[in-house]
Amino acid sequence: MPTILEIMGWRLFFYTNESQEPPHIHAKKAGMECKFWIKVKYYDIEEAYAFGLKVRDKREIRKIIFDHFDYIVERWDAIHREGKHE
Repeated sequence: MPTILEIMGWRLFFYTNESQEPPHIHAKKAGMECKFWIKVKYYDIEEAYAFGLKVRDKREIRKIIFDHFDYIVERWDAIHREGKHE
């Protein structure tokens, strides 16, 4: 499970065995954990799940993901399936 970013206490990572799923990112901070689908074609994200996050925390992690959107997609491709997006 490679960590691709550590920022503002958040650790953003992938599981290497999830290449059959559309692009997504997992994030953890303290007792919080979430997963967001990465909609590459639309430059958007969608929450898959969130555990222990308050509204402020969701806003914070969404901003981090959007601020690093292209990097996250590049790392997903490098780790999972170079050049394929859904």
